[in-house]
Amino acid sequence: MCGAPDQTDELPPGTDLSRHTVLTGKVLSGGEPASGAFVRLLDGSGEFTAEVVASASGDFRFFAGPGEWTVRALHRSGSGEIAVAAAGSGRYETEVAVG
Repeated sequence: MCGAPDQTDELPPGTDLSRHTVLTGKVLSGGEPASGAFVRLLDGSGEFTAEVVASASGDFRFFAGPGEWTVRALHRSGSGEIAVAAAGSGRYETEVAVG
């Protein structure tokens, strides 16, 4: 079966942040983790790139490239989005509030 790996705050072994661009974060609803939220990654032109399901603790992770991104979360309590500017390799952490 094909699909995204389990979402955690920990990066997979072998992730080299000097070479990889990783967008990580949490989806929150009323300040609490929004488990099961659908988290979408949109490129700089607004085109859909990827989607994962947030973990029970609201965590999500995308391996992307440098550039302008939008992270959009959809949850039963509402939706929200945030812009992320990834200047280069490294880990970029964010929170997306839904409601």
